[in-house]
Amino acid sequence: IYTKVENRFVVEFCKDLDGTNKKAIDLAGGEGRNSVWLAKRGWQVENIDFSQVALDKYIQFAKEEGVEAKTLATCADGLTFIPQLSPVELAVIAYMQIPQKDLEVAIRRLSGHVAPGGNLVGVWHSRDNLEGGFGGPRDPQVLPNVETITQALAGTGLEIEVLENRDGQIQTKEGLKPSVTLVLLAKRPL
Repeated sequence: IYTKVENRFVVEFCKDLDGTNKKAIDLAGGEGRNSVWLAKRGWQVENIDFSQVALDKYIQFAKEEGVEAKTLATCADGLTFIPQLSPVELAVIAYMQIPQKDLEVAIRRLSGHVAPGGNLVGVWHSRDNLEGGFGGPRDPQVLPNVETITQALAGTGLEIEVLENRDGQIQTKEGLKPSVTLVLLAKRPL
């Protein structure tokens, strides 16, 4: 069962940020669970995803939640997107599980749209999940770790505040199972 519940790590890193009159990009935001949550907290949010089907569901979800005026949808590839909102005070990239070189391009491109004082929040199935967790892709090429994300952020001007594995959970047919989640909080200095 797919539920439209915002990601708990996105909530952890964004719940205390004031979104009033501020802009956010949710890259690879899919059906918009994080985008809509941010819009409900005052952010003007642009969900950029390559799937128009997912974006149509996002637009419908935003309407149902009464935040349609706070949301934008851009159908674009994560490597070549040109946002409608830029620069932004918040950029979110959650579960964009693509090959490392492509992920680096996407992170660097997204980082370039983060305003001074702005934040970049990332959440991924960690490569370390292959050894001790359930769920997520089983291909190490699409599973980042602390080293690959550090490399991706090198030279972007963003300062890493948090980059670590966290204990997560994934719903399976047998119930909740442990997973290893890589989380990132980076900030562009003022």
